[in-house]
Amino acid sequence: MNNRYIGALFLLPLLFMIFIGGWFLKITVLLLSVRALYEFFHVMEKKGHQPLSILGYLTWVAYYAIILFMENPLEHLGVVLALSLTMGFVYMIFHEKTTIVDVGITISGFIYTGVLFSFLILLSQKENGQNFVYAVFIISWVCDTLAYYSGRRFGRHKLNERVSPKKTVEGAIGGLAGGAIGAFVLGLFVTETTGAAVWHFLIMGFFGAMFGQIGDLAASSLKRYANEKDYPKIIPGHGGILDRFDSILFVSLLIYVYTTYVLA
Repeated sequence: MNNRYIGALFLLPLLFMIFIGGWFLKITVLLLSVRALYEFFHVMEKKGHQPLSILGYLTWVAYYAIILFMENPLEHLGVVLALSLTMGFVYMIFHEKTTIVDVGITISGFIYTGVLFSFLILLSQKENGQNFVYAVFIISWVCDTLAYYSGRRFGRHKLNERVSPKKTVEGAIGGLAGGAIGAFVLGLFVTETTGAAVWHFLIMGFFGAMFGQIGDLAASSLKRYANEKDYPKIIPGHGGILDRFDSILFVSLLIYVYTTYVLA
């Protein structure tokens, strides 16, 4: 059987757990985010950096403990980051080979994987929030699908050849349209449940697709920086968690921001 199909079978239980919601979603996000943090540190080490892995994992533990057991977790995020930065500086002071770059990579790795993944949990905790979790995945998947086929059919102009040689401007436009259409169709079914007008889903879909493509390019940029083709493989035929969920991270951020500051 093709490795990509085996990988798809591997992903199905994870997606099922996320779509059920509740503690199933929380546990799944915990596993995905800590694995993604490992993958980030791994590629940075391949480049020759020395991220403070233990500090990164301790920061991750503290943040997710707050998310799971305290209210309004984002109110405490600044304190978590400040304490982590302070401990990173202390380590740097007493270890000559550790530089500010290593400290910065450690903190940014935690934000990139730990914080961005957490928006799936934070979305699910909103009233009728599971519908917005569905929106994240629908926007990302439909965007990726239409971007791929639009690029194959109409692609003429490279989007950013240095970062991702195969991506085209035409494919990116198709992805924006796909994300908007996918979210709009979802909105037709859940507008009464969520209380959000369908046109809000159209906007979320368009900008969510934009953020998703930024996430895809960001993950590719990091790999190229480290001269790695893929993140450490865990999914047959699909690479690592960051290879499969790179766009999800940024779409979830956009949807959380929109539902919190616009729909509220």
